[in-house]
Amino acid sequence: MNTGSEIIAVLEYMEKEKGIARNDMIKTIQEAIRSAAIKSVQFGRDVRVCIHPKTGNLQAWAIYEVVDSVADPSAQMHLLKAQELDPKAQLGGIIEKEISPTLLGRIAAQSARQAISQSVRYFEKGRIHEDFKNQVGKFITGTVRSEDRRNLFIDLGKAEGIMPFHERTPGEDYRPGDSIRCLLLRIESSANGPEIILSRACNQFISKLLELEVSEIADGTIVIRGLAREAGYRTKVAIESKELNVDPVGACIGTRGIRIRSICKELGNEKIDILHYYADPVKFLAEAIRPAVPRNIQIDEQDHRIYFEVSEEDLAIAIGKRGLNAKLTSKLMNWKLSINKEVSQKDIRFSQRIQKATQGLNDIPGISDEMAQKLVTVGITGLDVFEGVTVEDLQSSGFTAEEADTIISSVRQFKSQATA
Repeated sequence: MNTGSEIIAVLEYMEKEKGIARNDMIKTIQEAIRSAAIKSVQFGRDVRVCIHPKTGNLQAWAIYEVVDSVADPSAQMHLLKAQELDPKAQLGGIIEKEISPTLLGRIAAQSARQAISQSVRYFEKGRIHEDFKNQVGKFITGTVRSEDRRNLFIDLGKAEGIMPFHERTPGEDYRPGDSIRCLLLRIESSANGPEIILSRACNQFISKLLELEVSEIADGTIVIRGLAREAGYRTKVAIESKELNVDPVGACIGTRGIRIRSICKELGNEKIDILHYYADPVKFLAEAIRPAVPRNIQIDEQDHRIYFEVSEEDLAIAIGKRGLNAKLTSKLMNWKLSINKEVSQKDIRFSQRIQKATQGLNDIPGISDEMAQKLVTVGITGLDVFEGVTVEDLQSSGFTAEEADTIISSVRQFKSQATA
């Protein structure tokens, strides 16, 4: 290894291209060579390594303790031999013996390569926090480098970012070389140094897109009061204007929908609902659940829950596919929701007739509540309907032979007592 010229070339490259200080790089290479030399059987237990910062020349010395009786040749040197190297050597002192560059060459070359490789990774990761700490919560654009089952690795120029699976938008597919815009979510510490975590699925990604496209949000005229997102499916955004003459929904949608279309395009045509914010939960619910219309609203402040009903036609709309619309509305409002189908007057009248018929049959001694309900279910709603009903008829309607006998005999007895 031509240590001088090669090391200087490496140091200059690291300074210019990687921004790694020469002194830091020298210390790392020296320590790597020292550690490798100590492990070699050719040298002592301790070694001192020096690289000249201007010439790159490499020197190394094995370090020994001066003794009058050598017990460990790898760590000790006899006084007489030590005085041959340095006449001033004394018992109990330390003597250094220079290591031949020829012997050190192979170890130095291998160790330097490993040290350089490790140092580049270490120093580059060490700079990540400084270079990117002020970009947390902001957009950053990179190039897709590779992908595994869990992560997407993105080249950000000076560093590599990671987009975990749960931070990716379902349905989006990227290939190596594709340009991608992400939100720098956070910088995490790991055993290998800081890691840049990126996202396209978080709520902040939508907020930043709105801020980028809608100048009124950027300057604070319009404020985002709530945001709920199911990435890849739908997003609900509640907004409020600080100025009476500014329509917040219209401003976000833009002329002929140009602003909102631009955002939807970035999101792969994910649906975005822009809604007026209301402090009143009843008004807010009516706005958030549109086009479904909530009725019979009841608010439970203690449980922070809203109970309401919708018509049968609106039930599927209010709940949404896989319950996602109700889930997003609940997240947006920060209220738990209980949705039920509204009971129509027709349903109420029918229920009342069933209840009345059941109660009438209950009055007959020997007919239980369960029997009465079952009789009404099969269409037998009063005494007059029993005319001509046989045990066989009841059995064919699902009653046991014993139940059928009991009912028929009970009805006959009740009728005879009524006419007596």
